[in-house]
Amino acid sequence: MDVLETSKLLDEELYSRQLYVLGLPAMQRIQRAKVLLSGLQGVGAEVAKNLVLMGVGSLTLHDPHPTCWSDLSAQFFLSEQDLGRSRAEASQELLAKLNGAVQVCIHTGDITEDLLLDFQVVVLTASELQEQLKVGTICHKHGVCFLVADTRGLVGQLFCDFGEDFTVQDPTEAEPLVAAIQHISQGSPGILTLREEADAHRFNNGDLVTFSGIEGMVELNGCAPRPLHVQRDGTLEIGDTTTFSHYLRGGAVTEVKRPKTVSHEPLDTALFQPRVVAQSPQEVHRAHCLHQAFHALHKFQQLHGRPPKPWDPVDAEMVVDLAQALESLKGTEGEPLEEQLDKALVRRVALSSAGGLSPMAAVLGAVAAQEVLKAVSKKFMPLDQWLYFDALDCLPEDEEPFPNPEDYAPRDCRYDGQIAVFGAGFQEKLSHQRYLLRPKAEVAAEAARRLNSDLQVTPLTYQLDLTTEHIYGDNFFSSVDGVAAALDSFQARRYVAARCTHYLKPLLEAGTKGTLGSACVFIPHVTEDYRAPASAAASEDASYPVCTVRHFPSTTEHTLQWARDEFEGLFHLSAETINCHQQALTSLAHLDESQVLTVQQVVLGVLRQRPQTWRDCVLWALGQWQLCFHYGITQLLSRFPPDKVLENGTLFWSGPKQCPRPLEFDASQDTHLLYVLAAANLYAQMHGLPGSRDQTALRRLLKLQPLPDPQDLAPIFSSDLELASAYAEFGPEQSKQLHEALEIWTVGPPLEPLTFEKDNDFHVDFVAAAASLRAQNYGIPPADRTKTKRIVGQITPAIATTTAAVAGLVGLELYKVVGSPRPRSAFRHSYLNLAENYFSRWVPHAPAIQKFHHWKWTCWDRLEVPAGQPERTLESLLAHVQKLNGLRVRMLLHGKALLYSAGWSPEKQDQHLSRRVTDLVLEVTRQVPKPGQRVLVLELSYEGEKEDVTFPPLHYKL
Repeated sequence: MDVLETSKLLDEELYSRQLYVLGLPAMQRIQRAKVLLSGLQGVGAEVAKNLVLMGVGSLTLHDPHPTCWSDLSAQFFLSEQDLGRSRAEASQELLAKLNGAVQVCIHTGDITEDLLLDFQVVVLTASELQEQLKVGTICHKHGVCFLVADTRGLVGQLFCDFGEDFTVQDPTEAEPLVAAIQHISQGSPGILTLREEADAHRFNNGDLVTFSGIEGMVELNGCAPRPLHVQRDGTLEIGDTTTFSHYLRGGAVTEVKRPKTVSHEPLDTALFQPRVVAQSPQEVHRAHCLHQAFHALHKFQQLHGRPPKPWDPVDAEMVVDLAQALESLKGTEGEPLEEQLDKALVRRVALSSAGGLSPMAAVLGAVAAQEVLKAVSKKFMPLDQWLYFDALDCLPEDEEPFPNPEDYAPRDCRYDGQIAVFGAGFQEKLSHQRYLLRPKAEVAAEAARRLNSDLQVTPLTYQLDLTTEHIYGDNFFSSVDGVAAALDSFQARRYVAARCTHYLKPLLEAGTKGTLGSACVFIPHVTEDYRAPASAAASEDASYPVCTVRHFPSTTEHTLQWARDEFEGLFHLSAETINCHQQALTSLAHLDESQVLTVQQVVLGVLRQRPQTWRDCVLWALGQWQLCFHYGITQLLSRFPPDKVLENGTLFWSGPKQCPRPLEFDASQDTHLLYVLAAANLYAQMHGLPGSRDQTALRRLLKLQPLPDPQDLAPIFSSDLELASAYAEFGPEQSKQLHEALEIWTVGPPLEPLTFEKDNDFHVDFVAAAASLRAQNYGIPPADRTKTKRIVGQITPAIATTTAAVAGLVGLELYKVVGSPRPRSAFRHSYLNLAENYFSRWVPHAPAIQKFHHWKWTCWDRLEVPAGQPERTLESLLAHVQKLNGLRVRMLLHGKALLYSAGWSPEKQDQHLSRRVTDLVLEVTRQVPKPGQRVLVLELSYEGEKEDVTFPPLHYKL
């Protein structure tokens, strides 16, 4: 598609973060999809919500059953006012409001064969086995993708049948590998060497690849996919290149993803020969037992016309007997599986099966919706074929096998589905919990009130960080029972986790990235505390050397960083500098040399005075193009010719340093035009002038406009030590010249500094075009506009399904936190990958025990000392601490020793020991305790000990 295409095939703003996960072709298929969903209890509502948010073409709802009290515990589209109305009817209006681009319809009749033929995908939830078998047989016969999803209390089931010959066009979420080419030899086979040695190890034998941007051996550009073979030295064999032209330079090799074919059995076969998604033999056995438990629950319903009563021992034993009497399961080859049924597991499932829980519906509904999207988009591998998920670890381990069923009986309230699993006492305790959630506070609060009018929600819009500890202080945290966090950066996560550790509050921590999701729980004194992954935390703060970005880029990321820096310098920093100069700022000392460069490109470039017209802005933008992509490269090559040899005999331009080539401006090339169009409009906006989007008129103007003379372009300076001897220093003469130019520019109104916005088309267009042109200079594979926007805008790819699944996983851990004290074995960290059907849950680690001499502690421990009346002196505090741990210590506050800071000397120690602690703290920090502050946090260090030990903090209670 033309990079300047302005018409959008779909609402990119609405689906922006989802597009980074699925891609445009998959989204276009989703927009044409027609889905039938039967069953609008908790799981059905989650499936519907996710599909509507993700933009399916049409969704038809089918559920004639009337709304009842137990539905309200997990079906967030229903309320007390909907009791007695059909679930589909009551849900339609709110579902339709989620996304006006999706047609949400209702089918009120029976599900017939003719009806099923109108849809690509059919989903049944909360349905009887007989109906599943009937509908599944018809769908398999006609090639309609078929899913069954259901939850029973704390256990969930999902089945997928995409037919016997289903093609997956894009099996994984990973983007195709793209690597820059160093050299290609002529021969049989031709040997390809990559610029980055690490890239070679990302390819595998047999991978199909194609080529682009090669100079010389042009026969490879756009060729049919070729298989490659990875050699031991990291080079790649790419087939016969004997007859091809001689390779000159540049180019990229790109992986071609291979489609995969999936074959599924129909439900009537898969029911007795189940293929389950599991990570270990133990999980396979558990899944088989849960499979039999669900089958037995269907049998119970068929025999008695009702599900088992909550926590009824008689009904539970009947389910166990039915499970034992079922036909033995068979393996993939049809042989009987000699597995022992876990009767205790089946009994536990039956006892709690009458409930409907929102977190379970969220998890199963999310995975089911993702499978629907796989069916219609043909992206990502579908489940093969059964998935069982259980959270029976939410039930107390030491509870009586058969508690009083009356505690779990319906009460005709919206929490009946939850009471059926956990009891009325637990529900009462849950209703008194107070939790802190921050992101999108006001909008989230209003939405939460609509879902449940009983909920008390207080939106807090202040940022939670060091600057707001006077707001989120001792009084605030003492009023909450825990924190649920889903933050966008590891820096923010570390801070919130530290607050939870300080105040001994449970932390429910969640995160998503595309189809990846995680949910973790951190309990004071029970589990480890939060630790950000070292690699992920480091990547947040990763930066590239200025020299590499400016002169020796070798990766796509380098070119994007350069383009982003160009935007900042040309349209923000230069405007701020000129505005400051208007306010009599006479020195440029606050700028480094690279920043001085960007300022002078504006005021000493081809336009030596403020622009007055759109044509002036175009002229400036054309000069910028010439400076960056032609003249600047030419100047660099004049200093460091392509054949320059270093003292050690190696070529200067070798390895990651790729010799660049200047580009020639051509208005007929889209990327060239896009750069000038975006740059001119941004320059006009900075100066308060009208811009233009007329590409045709711009092309005509550029054809009439001669290229700027190199003498009119500002010279390039470098702060790189390696280039310092070759480049002119920015000395007094240059500074004087720049100040004189600034004097001219300060005549007129202040300029508008532009702040980069990822949702502003011209902002993104400029960075995308600049990075692409820079990539062409250095023979680097360019990033497309979508990738550019994601990386430069620091956008985390996200889809509704992963978000819902992770929210459900967090909700399951909340049940455990709220209940009676639970052992560490009850809690779970969770990780999922919906694209690759990977689901993992494990018990968190115990807190690490630290030891010093005879003293032991964990991250959750602290020494607590009351101030007393009258307040303690430093001597009294030291004596009290020594009594607590038997060690002689000294006190520090924020790393400053109270005994020896602020010019104190050991000779004056006695007079300090007699002073009040708060007086000494005030003298050291120059700060008084904040309003509402209840403790001073002091650090401990051991006298005379050189070991690096992190002691527990001392909480001095005020």
